[in-house]
Amino acid sequence: MSRRSISSVASALLFALTLVSCGDDEGEEVNTVEVTEPVANLIEELDGVNLGDIGARDRRTWVRLVNDILSPCGEPISVAQCVQDGRTCSDCAHEARYIARLVGEGYESTEIREIVRARYGEESLIDLDIEGNPVRGAEMGAPITIVEFSDFECPFCGRAHPLLQRVLRTFEGRIRMVFKHYPLSMHQHAEPAARAAFAAMRQDKFWQMHDMLFENADALTDSDLESYAQELGLDMDRFRADFASEEAAAFVLRDRDQGRELGVNSTPTIYINGRKFEEPHENLEIYIREELQRQQ
Repeated sequence: MSRRSISSVASALLFALTLVSCGDDEGEEVNTVEVTEPVANLIEELDGVNLGDIGARDRRTWVRLVNDILSPCGEPISVAQCVQDGRTCSDCAHEARYIARLVGEGYESTEIREIVRARYGEESLIDLDIEGNPVRGAEMGAPITIVEFSDFECPFCGRAHPLLQRVLRTFEGRIRMVFKHYPLSMHQHAEPAARAAFAAMRQDKFWQMHDMLFENADALTDSDLESYAQELGLDMDRFRADFASEEAAAFVLRDRDQGRELGVNSTPTIYINGRKFEEPHENLEIYIREELQRQQ
């Protein structure tokens, strides 16, 4: 096997491992729309796009992609043509740089097309109903909104938890984070934990309970949940009533039903500004930095 082949296999394995989540992922057929241009007319360099960190073969991949993928600005031209023509839509230059990053990180062309479509495709933008859901960070006027569908018993949600906390600290004042319940049937304690978080929310202690549940994800029995409520100083009679209420069950079910309508089938599933985040969770910070630059 050639060195390049070994590298490709390794990158594919890394992609699979870093996107692990609780639940069953179902693959989607990748549909691509390409701009047909003679090879001789390919645009090979773009102002504002640094290709110095990628090799010759990856550079050729980038050239092909930016000349194939349509502009995200609704015009029937390629990303490369949009940038070269100096069109007023700044998303083209942003997308060209994004493709360069993905190529440099070792993604295959088909993966890049799918990830790019999720971030820029008109059909991929979702209007998420977050009315009544707990919010952390900058509640008003934040340029970045993160919505997470999560399960308190999911180990991968637990691993994402400190990464999301770090992002909140790093971009303090510029992010609001919204939590949505998506307890999976495979986790017997996930739904009761979600109801416990709801009961804590009724006493303005949702995020304190949220953090405690993730920090003790291997201890989520009903007695454990009561002990966390006591530790948080909650009114225990009220906590028990809210925990067992139809309102708690309906609140959790509402979030789960919305997730199902969106096609969520694993946790954690994260949306950033209405678009599904398709990269490894470790890339959250760089993705958000790119989004903030995109809005300037």
